[in-house]
Amino acid sequence: MEVHIVESGLFKLDGGAMFGVVPKTMWQSMNPPDSNNLCTWSMRCLLIIQDNRKILIDTGMGNKQGEKFKSHFHPHGPNALGLSLKDLNIDPAEITDVFLTHLHFDHCGGAINKDEAGKLHLAFPNATYWSNDKHYNWAMEPNPRERASFLKENFTLLKDSSTIKMIDPEQNVKFMDNFHIRFAYGHTEAMMLPILNIGDKEMIYCADLIASSHHIGLPYVMGYDIRPLETMAEKKTLLDEAVEKKQILFFEHDPVVECATVKRNDRGRIVLDELLKLKDIL
Repeated sequence: MEVHIVESGLFKLDGGAMFGVVPKTMWQSMNPPDSNNLCTWSMRCLLIIQDNRKILIDTGMGNKQGEKFKSHFHPHGPNALGLSLKDLNIDPAEITDVFLTHLHFDHCGGAINKDEAGKLHLAFPNATYWSNDKHYNWAMEPNPRERASFLKENFTLLKDSSTIKMIDPEQNVKFMDNFHIRFAYGHTEAMMLPILNIGDKEMIYCADLIASSHHIGLPYVMGYDIRPLETMAEKKTLLDEAVEKKQILFFEHDPVVECATVKRNDRGRIVLDELLKLKDIL
């Protein structure tokens, strides 16, 4: 299995929304906010190459949104999904699978592009896109809390063009050799977390269950989560296993830290252990 980071840019979100009930005095040194209380976050995707398949996990927010949208989320940075793939000598037509952890705009927006005439088309024309019925149906009929995160132009074309396949949302589903799926329900309905076996190591793509290295502490739950208490329970289970099995956590939104291991400190709390670069793991 080959695994490569595919950076799809940076964006900004309100610090209070990202850290939930945790006071600003506690989080502001972790990810310093700007004058509008906005913090910078990554949209870090993964490319997996195995058995003649090229699997892209998440796609960032894409570039088809208008200026009003951009004024809220400030997409920026030198990296874009297409450019990052080009740096890896990968053409979009070579991607065989696009695995979408969930359908919030910052995770699936790059799955569909818009041409100069305003017509939507698949960004990866030869790929099978993967979601699950529970989450897709949830996204199609969004609750008021998540409505702004589910932009239907990011995913309805997938079903209309019959390029999407649905995974049965059971715990620890096998997607392929060395790639299993864990489902989580606190952030949104039936979010999918890839678990990758890389050599003798196991790495969890944490998506929005643990958005960054700053979200290891159990109370650090995003204000966006629909079931925050369930998020805390899911985090506890995942972190307990990560300590026991020495798993590596991959952070999609951390602006600096790609991966880390965790340990239990003298007080019994799970904390960061070793901060890692993906290239050091491989």
